[in-house]
Amino acid sequence: MTTSKKKSIVLKILKYLGITFVVIIGLLFLTPIIFADKIKEQIKKTANEKLSAELNYSDVSVSFFHHFPSLTLTLSDLNLNGSAPYTKEKFITAKEVSFGINVASLVFSKTVKIDQIYLSNSFINVKVNEKGEANYNIYKSSKPSDPQDSTETALKLERIEILNSKIIYDDQSTKVHFDAFGFNYLGKGDLNKSVFDLYSKAKIEKLNIVYENEPYLMNKKVDADLITKVNVNSLSFFFQQNNLKINQLLVDFKGKFDFLKDGYNMDFVIKSNNSKLYDVFTALPPKYITWLSKAELKGNTNLLLTLKGDYIASQNIAPELDLDVKIDSGFVNYNKSAFPVSNLNLDVKTKVPNLNPDLVDVDAKNLSLNINKDYLKSKFHVTGVNTPVVDADLKAKIDLGKLMTALGISNVVLKGNLDGDAVVNGKFDQKNRLFPKTKGTINLENGYLKTPYYPNPITNITIKSNIDNQKGTYDDLKVKLKPAQFTFEGKPVFVEADLSNFDDLTYDIKAKGELDVNKIYKVFSQKGLDLDGFVKADVVLKGKQSDAEKGNYSKLHNKGTLELRNIGITSEYLPKKFIIKEGIFKINQDKMYFNNFLASYGKSDFTMNGYLQNVFNYATTNTGVLKGSFKSSSRYINVDEFMSETTAGTSVTENSAPKPEEKTENTQSGVIIIPTNLNLNFTANAQKVNFDKLNLQNATGNLSMKNGKLTMQNTGFDLIGCKVTMNANYQAVTPKKANFDYAIKATDFDIKRAYNEVEVFRKMASAAEKAQGIVSLDYQLKGRLNANMEPVYPSLTGGGTLSVKDVKVRGLKMFTAVSKETNSESMKNPDLSKVDIKTTIKNNIMTVERFKFKFAGFRPRIEGTTSLDGKLNLKMRLGLPPLGIFGIPLTVTGTQDNPKIKVGKKTQDLEETKDTEE
Repeated sequence: MTTSKKKSIVLKILKYLGITFVVIIGLLFLTPIIFADKIKEQIKKTANEKLSAELNYSDVSVSFFHHFPSLTLTLSDLNLNGSAPYTKEKFITAKEVSFGINVASLVFSKTVKIDQIYLSNSFINVKVNEKGEANYNIYKSSKPSDPQDSTETALKLERIEILNSKIIYDDQSTKVHFDAFGFNYLGKGDLNKSVFDLYSKAKIEKLNIVYENEPYLMNKKVDADLITKVNVNSLSFFFQQNNLKINQLLVDFKGKFDFLKDGYNMDFVIKSNNSKLYDVFTALPPKYITWLSKAELKGNTNLLLTLKGDYIASQNIAPELDLDVKIDSGFVNYNKSAFPVSNLNLDVKTKVPNLNPDLVDVDAKNLSLNINKDYLKSKFHVTGVNTPVVDADLKAKIDLGKLMTALGISNVVLKGNLDGDAVVNGKFDQKNRLFPKTKGTINLENGYLKTPYYPNPITNITIKSNIDNQKGTYDDLKVKLKPAQFTFEGKPVFVEADLSNFDDLTYDIKAKGELDVNKIYKVFSQKGLDLDGFVKADVVLKGKQSDAEKGNYSKLHNKGTLELRNIGITSEYLPKKFIIKEGIFKINQDKMYFNNFLASYGKSDFTMNGYLQNVFNYATTNTGVLKGSFKSSSRYINVDEFMSETTAGTSVTENSAPKPEEKTENTQSGVIIIPTNLNLNFTANAQKVNFDKLNLQNATGNLSMKNGKLTMQNTGFDLIGCKVTMNANYQAVTPKKANFDYAIKATDFDIKRAYNEVEVFRKMASAAEKAQGIVSLDYQLKGRLNANMEPVYPSLTGGGTLSVKDVKVRGLKMFTAVSKETNSESMKNPDLSKVDIKTTIKNNIMTVERFKFKFAGFRPRIEGTTSLDGKLNLKMRLGLPPLGIFGIPLTVTGTQDNPKIKVGKKTQDLEETKDTEE
């Protein structure tokens, strides 16, 4: 073949290839244009048919070149809202979402087949509320179709790719929250099948996991290679082969996850075998990473975490969490310490059934370490929280300072030589008086403690203790503390104690020293409460609990003093600081005397004397009764200063106790319960008391608490020249119910003066603006209070007398109505010379006994009933001048605000409301 012919053939081939290439390029450009309308129409149709949520986007484009060689449909600036109840909130937002289109379906099928999805720069925001309702249920459910018909579906996914995206998962029902930033994901599989295998690769630049507001993983890098079997019909996931790398820790992850109607079913197994101790710490929170940068770590670890069971928040059902941790031959040395921790061994198995801390089971078969020749060897098994069963063995001879240095614990400085040997076995059950069998000693010498809350340490700490209990009961428990001492701010404190038989406590205690309360308190820092001042103690307590109970005081030897100076108490419950300026407790046998306690609170001042009895018995047992008697006097008490700035919501008092289904806004959830183990008497007097703009003079009171009953006797005060005395009893019957009885006498209460001088009276009795005169009251009442400490009207019974003299009333609606009905102008504003009105109360009805008065020649007579909610049923005879021999019979019905007056004698009885809980 000649050279020219060869060139001709090559040119033809290149020509045809060029034509073919041009045609292909042309088709790549033309095909999207030709089929664009069909594709866009199919998008709207598919979105309407398949999605239950609102979908928005700014632009649609079709191209072969976006994810070459796939023909892709790209939606720009996509916004997809969530399912109910999150229909108004964004579920997915993305700069671009691309769908790979099956080209053959464009030519040969009525529907467009989508087999690939690409998301870039997206934000996936998953939310689940406390009821378990999620925002991701946007795909309309349909009946499972025949597999043979699957070729006709418009969605035939084989690839999902997510680039540079962010995911936030916030589940309020499980209290789980996680964030994934810089999320890249590639998933492959025939996602169109009802059951398919999904091959996934995922990388996360930063992962945060929070459970119940506690961070577990923060700023972690994740690299995952996963195989997941997905069942679309049942919404279940089976994790078959999953290799995770969290920072440097390799983790094997298997299990399954099923969506239930109102929760989840989980069966997860996460393990890491023969990992390096160093690698484990790289997966821990950031504060450990900072520590890790200066620490040398060696050793192998095995981790196993399982989570199995249903999680249904509405039914309080949760899975069981198991965590096993093992460390072999560990080595820890922080900042090149001269005394590293070696032979660190840990073997702990933890079970938390139903994710309930009360059911926790912790089995630490081994926890041991060495620092040179020092050692710590222990094991313990604890089951339960309320009445835990304990099996523990501790042996230690270790320098705590060296241990803290080697572990790099810097915020608390703890030093001292700890020597311990203790064995504990049994149940701790206070109700049944059980205490684990125990035998052991715990000794500490040259102790030293410094916390970040206070600049100076507690030094010279010495503790020599011995605990012995061979029967596993309270009566066999013996505790010896001989001696215990420490020095703080240059002042030593000494304590010795010998305690035995905690059912009938035999005690021998000596304490001596002086403490700066403010400084010692700051060492241990507590929120919501601050103390300051000085306490000086020198006490000897020796005796037996039963002798104190029976009054065998000659067998007791309790002597000593506690001196208090400038003790200041600041609490979140008190707006101001309560200060005990000075006071001395003198202890003599079973009594503790208060000698001239001087205290102040804001502008209020108090002087108190008295005693407490049976203090030791009360403090150490549940049955001991605290007895006491106090006298307090004050020049001025401002009650308003004690009121917290935050007040509870108010509720309206109804005619009867709220029904169970009714809800009130009051935060009170029960009546005040007086402890039955108090037997106290309190006598107080104050020259002046200010309460809610009321100025009370010469206030006195006798208060006692005994057997759960509160009694007030001869409590009284002067108010605008009126002497008021009260007696009352109060006792809780149940946590939701209390009984009370109450008696009050008020003599010569000036209505006009009260209206002018007492603001609360103006608000409560606005009708008194045009009234004047003198009123006296003598009344007794008893009944029941509901859970909001409000009186239950049908339970009230009692009676008494309201005396009025020289009273002039103006504008009262009842007398205005009578005046109108009888055409008697003088009835509008009657003047009453002296009238005693006697009433009784029962079954929600107040009965008014017949009473008469006269004015302007008229002689009215009134009797009848009123209900406590203001309904009227009164009979009235209006005796006409001159002597009232002839009169007009009237009836008064309606309400106090809208009385109805009729001539005649016929009335209708008010309906009684009986107390059903009596």
